[in-house]
Amino acid sequence: MTEQSAPSLQKISRLRLVSAVAAIGILVVLAGVYGIARLRSNPADAACQAAVNAAGRIAPLARGEVAALAVARTPFRVPDLAFKDAAGRDRTLADWRGRTVLLNLWATWCVPCRREMPALDALQAKLGGPDFEVVAVDIDTRDPQKPLAFLKEIGVSRLAYYADSSAKVFTELKTAGKAFGMPTTVIVDRSGCEIGNMAGPAEWASDDGVKLVSAAVGGAN
Repeated sequence: MTEQSAPSLQKISRLRLVSAVAAIGILVVLAGVYGIARLRSNPADAACQAAVNAAGRIAPLARGEVAALAVARTPFRVPDLAFKDAAGRDRTLADWRGRTVLLNLWATWCVPCRREMPALDALQAKLGGPDFEVVAVDIDTRDPQKPLAFLKEIGVSRLAYYADSSAKVFTELKTAGKAFGMPTTVIVDRSGCEIGNMAGPAEWASDDGVKLVSAAVGGAN
């Protein structure tokens, strides 16, 4: 066998050096990405693990009329969504810290939402109080009187009226992967963390719904 020439050996050495540098670079980038991701998730992990634990306890109750509820598997702090109350005052989800919330996004152009409102009103009548509230946020973007007239027409009287005419609340939840259509519902614990979410309507005032929400309230407090 003939020995490799000096230029060939130098070429091989250069290729090996370039490969080694590239591999190190990839490792550094991956370490940075995963390191940053881990740092960003730590606060939520620490603050919202209790909500995940509560979600695990109520998972067997997600059946029947509320079978579509997806319980939280990983810690997630719900964004501090901003909207207005019936008097036009600014409100945020943080105003409900210390209480479990069933946050519901709806609109009059959404037929399933319209059908769901009486159930949400009845759930508020059954469980609403110092530890729990149904916070239904209307995202109609045009005539502000239309949703009010609709609620009066169908006899909804227990729910407080909240609205976001920009529909930003929906966009924020959609960006976070927690909203896929209308209506959207998120059960939020007293620390502002997700217990579960649902895409689509449900009979919240049914026996299945009341048992599940009652367990969520009890498990989150």
